[in-house]
Amino acid sequence: MIFPSKRTEKKSLFLSNIDKVLNFDVETVHFFVANKDFPTKIVAEKFKKALEDALVVYDFLAGRLKVNSETNRLEIDCNAEGAGFVEASSEYKLNQIGDLVYPNPAFRQFVHKNKHFLKPGDVPLCVFQFTSLKCGGFVIGISTSHTTFDGLSFKIFLDNIAALAANKPLAVIPFHDRQLLAARSPPRVTFSHPELINLGNIPIGLESGVCMDSMEELDFKIFRLTSDDINRLKEKAKAGSTARITGFNVITTHIWRCKALSGPYDPNRSSTILYAVDIRSRLNPALPKSYTGNAVLTAYATAKCKEIEEGSFSKLVEMVREGATRMSDEYARSIIDWGELYNGFPNGEVLVSSWWRLGLEKVEYPWGKPKYCCPAVHHRKDIILLFSPIGGNGDDGVNVIVALPPKEMEKFQSLFYKFLI
Repeated sequence: MIFPSKRTEKKSLFLSNIDKVLNFDVETVHFFVANKDFPTKIVAEKFKKALEDALVVYDFLAGRLKVNSETNRLEIDCNAEGAGFVEASSEYKLNQIGDLVYPNPAFRQFVHKNKHFLKPGDVPLCVFQFTSLKCGGFVIGISTSHTTFDGLSFKIFLDNIAALAANKPLAVIPFHDRQLLAARSPPRVTFSHPELINLGNIPIGLESGVCMDSMEELDFKIFRLTSDDINRLKEKAKAGSTARITGFNVITTHIWRCKALSGPYDPNRSSTILYAVDIRSRLNPALPKSYTGNAVLTAYATAKCKEIEEGSFSKLVEMVREGATRMSDEYARSIIDWGELYNGFPNGEVLVSSWWRLGLEKVEYPWGKPKYCCPAVHHRKDIILLFSPIGGNGDDGVNVIVALPPKEMEKFQSLFYKFLI
């Protein structure tokens, strides 16, 4: 265990209704090439010290999840019980472990599982693993409870780790007060929310919602869209549309078509795509950009399979665009209030989560930027991730990480390339 380098205040941290739905771990792997000025032993020491200093500023990371007996709400007990730190080594060199972009299930060995880290029943909110490679390169594997960060606040956390490792002041002062996303009193649900499902009467353990692990056998594949592919999709979307066309909207629509039509075909079946929208700037007043918790909600678009197959691409893109436009201050507050009243989850056929422009690979550590960052392969068939390619500047396209049962994957793959033409 590692602990805050200074004494921290014992307190409880309120979790919003967005945070508490995301009670699962996010595992990321960050690859670094050798740097002769920073042998792995030195990097491990600097990284560990930076983490101990970070646990003072991010005191909740050294805490534990608990249910408040009075309010029956999930919260974080900031009790300084510590985070996990693991040092490991591998007999391989970085250039021997294959294509870093490929979703290699073996990369999960670079991330230590949070569960029961040192004693039974003690589950840290984050565990960091430092794995030194034969070539002097190394891999940092991070497992954090999603209740602690969304993608944007995780990137700020890494920027701050990098600053602390260089003995510099914090890059960004994090804003920890999650009461800004508390439900209104009394809660006011002012919209119907077909993108959410109420699990109130469903027995615990029944698989529902897009956040659950799948028990099926899954194939994992990366589909690479070049900037030319994305521009081609944009041109297709412009036909008959005057709205602003974004790369994210055309990529999401393309994925939606492929996913909706890759299962057993029923023209009258409705397909709903969910996609994450950052609400920081959409609220009134806006949230601080440095807000630490989860400030992401799911927008949605729904259409019948017949319409998805036969309708124009530009119309489908417009539906996806409308889903994001719908996310106003009042709509976001309505979702948060809905979460106060019901035990629920996002409800859709597939969720697209974009890590594409987060910039995890742009974090400037004293020992250099990562060569590549990616999620460890997850077992969730209904979550599709967008990630930057190696190089990370976003100009050379995007990697689409998909996990599907083999037959569905075969169909998805053929549609993916068919619809690009």
